[in-house]
Amino acid sequence: MTMIVVDRVTKEYQIGEKTAAYGTLRDAGTRMMRRAFHRLRSPRPGGRQLFQALNEVSFEVRAGETVGVIGRNGAGKSTLLKLLGRITQPTRGSIDLYGRVGCLLEVGTGFHSELSGRENVYLSGAILGMRRADIQRQFDAIVAFAEVERFIDTPVKFYSSGMYMRLAFAVAAHLHPEILLIDEVLAVGDANFQRRCLGKIEEFRSIGRTVLFVSHNMASVVRLCPRVILLEGGRLVADGPADQVTRRYLQSDTGSPAERVWTGPTNAPGNTVARLHAVRVRDEHGHIAPTVDIRRPFQVEVEYWALEPRARATVSLHLINEDGVCLLVTNDFNNRVWWETHREAGLVRTVLEVPGNFMAEGQVSVLAAVCSYNPDIVHVYERDVVSFQIVDRSEGDGVRGEYGGTWPGVVRPMLEWRVEQPSVESRRAAGNPALKS
Repeated sequence: MTMIVVDRVTKEYQIGEKTAAYGTLRDAGTRMMRRAFHRLRSPRPGGRQLFQALNEVSFEVRAGETVGVIGRNGAGKSTLLKLLGRITQPTRGSIDLYGRVGCLLEVGTGFHSELSGRENVYLSGAILGMRRADIQRQFDAIVAFAEVERFIDTPVKFYSSGMYMRLAFAVAAHLHPEILLIDEVLAVGDANFQRRCLGKIEEFRSIGRTVLFVSHNMASVVRLCPRVILLEGGRLVADGPADQVTRRYLQSDTGSPAERVWTGPTNAPGNTVARLHAVRVRDEHGHIAPTVDIRRPFQVEVEYWALEPRARATVSLHLINEDGVCLLVTNDFNNRVWWETHREAGLVRTVLEVPGNFMAEGQVSVLAAVCSYNPDIVHVYERDVVSFQIVDRSEGDGVRGEYGGTWPGVVRPMLEWRVEQPSVESRRAAGNPALKS
């Protein structure tokens, strides 16, 4: 069953035009005078400059799909969700929605600032077409999720952005819309709130609701969304499997964040002993990998010019997560054959092998260093030289299994377990009263 049909939608804005606002008669008169003044100053009366936020966008979403929408700032992502949420209308084209829609857009959308949190919960439910009794049944769960019990009767204009977003998400998630539109829910709020939001979105996905999820966090997009839409300059340029579309996005314009290459020793970081040539993250097939499946092995490859072989330089890698936590440090002198090998000047390629089901999901940056020891000297030290995303899709043979919630830890190894169930006879012999005949 199709829930969303977007057909050749274009949205244009007039540059310099301000959105109409409520105000006094004096404000209205001021606006009229300002418009008249601008018309007198305009070199081309009646001329307009138009900006196309969206240009001929078409796609369909079926019931139960969770679809990610990605793109750079200004690509048209938020405009698309505003059109789907009926906050604004398309200039051309049509949008058909088959089901009740819940919206969680940027802070400031959806609530009336003069009303209290309690009043806004009931107002939002009424807009969604819900009965008061249905809203009342969900009210305590909404307030508990948002953690605004003390302030539920305070006007939301006094809420912090985090409080506002928590309540807005709780309303959108608990009033059971058939279609949920979410725009950058991870941009506001602490880490605990973000994790709970992701868990709620996964719950929506598991019960077959339709979700459109806009985010710049590629790990969350790939984890939650089997399908991803990529917007560039208001146009839909890709629509397909999450790993393929996110790879295209990450490799666009500035190249892949998972590869960095210097053209020659004179331009590369380093000194007279060693200079970097390239750092790359590769998947198990040898392809450059801005995203890595948590279950699969991958490699971090470093190439450097050894300019002074007597220094016996070695490569050190630091892998650092998005919270700035150093996950591990490793050095190629762990390869004892290489450590004892006679060194010569020239290009050296060294590769770190990382097994699957080892690192936890999230964004990882790489610090690459080339050092020599006794005495300890650092010849190259490059922070954030490349980065990649570890993605856990909550499926298959990963550590997560069927559990979709928060899984803590900086590593996520697949450890061996031994489980035994004693036979009924042995338990009877041990005196288990529940098994006596």
